[in-house]
Amino acid sequence: MTVEFQDVVRRRRMVRRFTGEPVADESVLRIMRNAVRGPSAGFSQGQAFLVLRDAELARFHEVVDVMATDSVRTAPMVVVPFSVKDVYLDRYALPDKGWTDRDEDRWPVPFWHIDTGMAVLLILQTAVDEGLGAVYFGIRADGSDRLRAEFGVPDDHVPIGAVAIGHPAEGSTSEGASPLTRARRPFDEVVRFGRW
Repeated sequence: MTVEFQDVVRRRRMVRRFTGEPVADESVLRIMRNAVRGPSAGFSQGQAFLVLRDAELARFHEVVDVMATDSVRTAPMVVVPFSVKDVYLDRYALPDKGWTDRDEDRWPVPFWHIDTGMAVLLILQTAVDEGLGAVYFGIRADGSDRLRAEFGVPDDHVPIGAVAIGHPAEGSTSEGASPLTRARRPFDEVVRFGRW
């Protein structure tokens, strides 16, 4: 089931409760194929993803301290996106980029994290397009080393959080979720044209 892009944008929300129904392999592949199509400075492609289901997912919940409610444990799948700074530093030290070193100070902001965040948005939007629900949540700083050790992730890969994906068990916004307690900021307060 695919929907129009504007519908995907409007329907995208954080889903925190899931049914036990597994995510179809075709949906998993489509979600991940879209994730790797995100923008990447210099086409560095400094992202990596760990897809966890079944026994590996159970182990993730045992080992990694997450910043989420227990209800995310009901999702049949979690994707952990990683940013890899060294890929960007190496890419921009190549002759076609004009830098001759890997100086991190050249970067006004850490594009490796930004580009990985854009890939996460593609994951969230593709989940909606597949008729699924998803929620992004954090991994506590002290959980990163345990995650890498448990799943054989290279040391230079930094998890920027995780995305739980599954069939939503709720029809609307989760009880107690921020959109129920806070109004969306007015468009004119957030967007300026020409000058502030």
